[in-house]
Amino acid sequence: MKLGVNTVLFKDFSLREAFRAIANAGYDGVELSAISGMCEHLVLDDCHKSQVHGILALSKQYKLELLSMEAASLDEGRLEKAFAAAQALGMPVVNVGPGGKAGDEQSLLATIETLKARADLAAKYDVTLCVKAHVGNAIYNTETTLRAMGAIDSGSFGIDMDPSHVFRAGEKPEVAFGQVAARVKHVHIRDCPDGGPSPGTPSQQACGRGQIDLYGYMEAMAAAKYDGPVCLEVIGPSLAYADAAIIAAESFGYMNACLKKIGAR
Repeated sequence: MKLGVNTVLFKDFSLREAFRAIANAGYDGVELSAISGMCEHLVLDDCHKSQVHGILALSKQYKLELLSMEAASLDEGRLEKAFAAAQALGMPVVNVGPGGKAGDEQSLLATIETLKARADLAAKYDVTLCVKAHVGNAIYNTETTLRAMGAIDSGSFGIDMDPSHVFRAGEKPEVAFGQVAARVKHVHIRDCPDGGPSPGTPSQQACGRGQIDLYGYMEAMAAAKYDGPVCLEVIGPSLAYADAAIIAAESFGYMNACLKKIGAR
């Protein structure tokens, strides 16, 4: 498994500063944040004009693989730009949230139809669209994830399995992983201090600090022979550069030690 960091952790700093801290912490790669209104290290509207060369140069300089992108939005125009950028950068996965409303059948059906269409669009660019269960959204737990999996048979559609959202849905992520493993193409990872709905402060999201059985979750990933990206995604208030770097380094140490113990690294 390859370990990475979503650059949203370094949202107040340049992409070069993010790459430097992530490389120094020992990671294999990065997930580029292209989240409108939160962190646009990858500016989709301008990517092909000015960013591709610079990002590829940073990847080479810091020896960090471009593992994935988080675009968040299901907007068709924005996602097509994300897919084109991913293709140009050689990134295999673009991650989104499902949107919609939890517990609303019509919202779930509409979300699945939208995801079908966006997966077809992703196929044109030879990338994979991944969606994760998200607190409060139409897809929010294992049951609704399985509904989407059953309805979308595209090879360009996958699951981004985030244990923190499944945990806050009242499930055990270490059990849930095996239920969706067949379609998991990406893993977002962080810890949580409790059942939410918030994931906690950024420092509480560092792997190993919270209540999720992340070691058991990694055992489940290894048992399913998952070998894709595992990217730390920490959100919340602005942080000092040193504090963000500490969260990244602490999380790497925990995950790397767990995966080595399991024999997955």
